[in-house]
Amino acid sequence: MATMITRRFGACLNAASTASTAHSTIRRSFTTSPAVLSHIGKQTLPFGSDVVMTHDQTPILTPRVPADLHSTTLHIKGPLGEHILPIKPYIKLAFEQEQGDSLLSVSVEDPTIKEQRAMWGTTRALIANAVTGVTEGYTVPVRLVGVGYRAAIEGGNKLSMKLGYSHPVEIEIPEGIQCTTPLPNKIMLQGNNIQKVKEFAFKIRKWREPEPYNQKGIFVGDETIAKKTSKKK
Repeated sequence: MATMITRRFGACLNAASTASTAHSTIRRSFTTSPAVLSHIGKQTLPFGSDVVMTHDQTPILTPRVPADLHSTTLHIKGPLGEHILPIKPYIKLAFEQEQGDSLLSVSVEDPTIKEQRAMWGTTRALIANAVTGVTEGYTVPVRLVGVGYRAAIEGGNKLSMKLGYSHPVEIEIPEGIQCTTPLPNKIMLQGNNIQKVKEFAFKIRKWREPEPYNQKGIFVGDETIAKKTSKKK
């Protein structure tokens, strides 16, 4: 009887050891698997004949910001304006023609280096945004939600808003951004630089950030906010 119990106990230990080994093997296989990387940078970027790209490979020696030192310059010109983008020295641009369409390929010197791999996709995305900006432009709506909230353009370059304060809020409209008010409580911002347009939109939003209890404030784009119920005493 004792021998039978010992054999059963040993079998249980062996089964537990096998399961533990298999479990550790599974965990090890998951931890050593290669990370799934974004391949945005590898995608070719098509652009129309109305867009002219010029890559000036002269290194920048007096940059606007220190990070642009020794970078090259890409000029993107279209019907709605022009963009100038700094390109890191390890980023390579190749222009191609395929069936009458212009294509841009972005690559890096060494994709195994983390910084180059990160800037690969970022550079491709920035160029794509610039191409869209000079061809189609960007439009960002801003909604004023609240009793008595109103907006109007004064003097051609100044946005005046009534937001419940004792005085109207006046903001200078930056150069390169078109601002209109099709409705008293709606502002339309247009421009060829998505960064500047959204930056100005959130500068407006700062004056009355959306609050969750009455769901009032300034909303950018399709922004929403979940409603909260006030605490009852």
